[in-house]
Amino acid sequence: MGKRDGITEPWGTRTPYGPGQAWPVRVDTHLADGVRPEDVDRWVRSAAVLHSNGDGLDIAVKDGRIAGVRGRADDRVNHGRLDPKDLFGWQANSSPDRLTTPLVRKDGELVEATWDEAMDLVVRRSKELLDEQGPGALGFYTSGQLFAEEYYTLAAIARGGLGTNHLDGNTRLCTATAAAALKESFGCDGQPASYTDVDHADVIALFGHNMAETQAVLWSRVLDRLAGPNPPAVLCVDPRDTPVARAATLHLAPLPGTNVALMNGILHEIVEHGWVDREYVDRCTVGYDDLAAMVADYPPERAAEICGVDAGRIREAARLLGSAERLLCTVLQGFYQSHQASAAAVQVNNLVLLRGMLGKPGAGVLQMNGQPTAENTRECGADGDLTGFRNWANDAHVAELARLWNVDVGKIPHYGPPTHLMQMLRYAETGTLRFLWVSATNPAVSLPELHRIRSILDSSRLFVVVQDAFRTETTEFADVVLPAAIWGEKTGTFTNADRTVHLSEKAVDPPGQARPDLDIFLDYARRMDFRGNDGEPFPQWHDAETAFEAWKRASAGRPCDYSGLSYAKLREVSGIQWPCTSDSPDGTERLYADGKFFAQPDYCESYGRDLVTGAPMEPTEYRAMNPDGKAMLKAAEYVPPHEKPDEDHPFFLVNGRTIYHFHTRTKTGRAPELRAAAPEVWLEVSARDAEAAGLAGGDLAEVSTPRGAVRARVRVGGIRDGVLFLPFHYGYWDVEHPAGKDGDRAANELTFTDWDPVSKQPLFKTAAAALRKVAAVAAPRPEPVPAAVDEEVVR
Repeated sequence: MGKRDGITEPWGTRTPYGPGQAWPVRVDTHLADGVRPEDVDRWVRSAAVLHSNGDGLDIAVKDGRIAGVRGRADDRVNHGRLDPKDLFGWQANSSPDRLTTPLVRKDGELVEATWDEAMDLVVRRSKELLDEQGPGALGFYTSGQLFAEEYYTLAAIARGGLGTNHLDGNTRLCTATAAAALKESFGCDGQPASYTDVDHADVIALFGHNMAETQAVLWSRVLDRLAGPNPPAVLCVDPRDTPVARAATLHLAPLPGTNVALMNGILHEIVEHGWVDREYVDRCTVGYDDLAAMVADYPPERAAEICGVDAGRIREAARLLGSAERLLCTVLQGFYQSHQASAAAVQVNNLVLLRGMLGKPGAGVLQMNGQPTAENTRECGADGDLTGFRNWANDAHVAELARLWNVDVGKIPHYGPPTHLMQMLRYAETGTLRFLWVSATNPAVSLPELHRIRSILDSSRLFVVVQDAFRTETTEFADVVLPAAIWGEKTGTFTNADRTVHLSEKAVDPPGQARPDLDIFLDYARRMDFRGNDGEPFPQWHDAETAFEAWKRASAGRPCDYSGLSYAKLREVSGIQWPCTSDSPDGTERLYADGKFFAQPDYCESYGRDLVTGAPMEPTEYRAMNPDGKAMLKAAEYVPPHEKPDEDHPFFLVNGRTIYHFHTRTKTGRAPELRAAAPEVWLEVSARDAEAAGLAGGDLAEVSTPRGAVRARVRVGGIRDGVLFLPFHYGYWDVEHPAGKDGDRAANELTFTDWDPVSKQPLFKTAAAALRKVAAVAAPRPEPVPAAVDEEVVR
């Protein structure tokens, strides 16, 4: 065990290993200055909460405060490793500007109040709107950082208590397309593959996935394979020259918004050259003929013309994928937040299915998550899905949920699909949604077209409740602010992107009057006097463990089955993958190993949608198309994006993440090491485009779209010509001005209101932009902290 820098070496030192071997252990730790391991009073079990990897760790507690973290050597996910946000992000818990008392708005200002005053105001407004307009006047917008117990409780309150259809999570911004793509191909959500597939794969393909910065510990695993014997080949699809691209065997840099054309070109070659496992396809799938006919129209030359990628490199990529013996594919925001998001992600599923690469070590697909508990929002029904991967269009599923909750089936709205966030905002804009409860997220920075978002949140017709640990850009629009406990201050479970469930124990008390989110939701339910059919209080649970037991019952028999888990078991084993049942008490490493899918018409979570229009498929149509519940190959034609570069705005603008920050920096901006590593927004420009604009590294430039402008210092990098990149983490708050300040550094001032027709995920990577120089660098500026790939593994 060793203390390491974590900033200049974000992936740590190499521990090389070969195919089929166990990933070696390397335990990372970081303690507060002056604290030695022997000084720690106790270590408390938890896992990482600032990315989706799910790194198992222990929290160090000294004198009643969090004093550091160490990786868990026995954890199935990370084998002891921690990433920069793991190592340093815990410091936010002790930030002096934590919210410690409720706030209510009086005479235009937020002032301190008691819990009774704040909750009475929330309940009174809820009941007024229920009487005036009904449950459709109330909506909830939550996070990807709470616990499963909290999401399940929120879903029960919204659907079974109030009866509103308006409930979504900010996972709509990052992984809605992951869920949609899995439903389209397999009939149900749930990641088929496992992180352990990195240990066996001979080809790893990353589609729009900068794993090095979004799941840094998983990237360490890949780097260790690359440094060992018989390393895998790596394909990177990304318009930027990321650390993944620099380590890749082959890098394709398509123009933003053209992913479907690129994938169709690759699939054309897979079919044309006979790299299809026809026995698997015939036995396990439907839809092959339609897919083959579609991709026949996309020879590499046509795809190359659309994507701006050399046809020879498309052929090379197809040959690499087509000749793999164990192919692992991963997908993330480069596909999910771009034009034709679901259609592109589904084509990756098609690739895996055509090759028969499911259910065996080293072979599969991970439609990745961006947040630590994004999987839980989807499972529990807090993101626009129905609890337990149930099908809102299947009356038997709704009735089953009503029996579990002991409420009338008519109470659970199922007259149409649950309302997605962007539609909720439209309802708020038109005045039909009058109450919005925001928990643990910051939409005033993270949503597209921010001037519109601010206008909606600031409307006098909308009553806004914000539940958070800090004052953010969003709390400034709130009528009521509720101080929440965060990770390390409460107990609950969360599930990562490969279905691994961890228990996170309470290590310290929350500051002041801050309460766990679960307690706040249950307090609201009790004050609203929600009752089940037996007259007893609803929800029927009262703390984290009873909520978990209730969630187990709701998940039993569904694909995301937790029935074999318990807090006691999760205290003994560091990470267990669902489904975990009496038949699979140790969890399930890979789904679909038997060639059977969750797609049977009476069992599936979704009947699917048209990939281009988003039109839903009728149940009778689905039964006719897939009566035996096989995996589905789904074709999609390429259509151009709605906003394309023109004479006035000649660039594509994309935004994304940096390894040192999470979302809007609410926590990472309060960790000194992370703040210092990436203190301000920057603009990435290619060398050719920088030269044409007269820009050098460190110059101040302005990037603008028809919606606004952002000024940022220039980084000249390997991004493809014609494309600009801004990190989206930076809003108007900073550590010197915690209540917020004016500024022009939020990337989402520039993005526009558009979303994928299938997943309803907003599009952040297809805006058209202009670029101009504002000022030359006044003095030599320090280079940004390097995030270099180990030279010995760069190909």
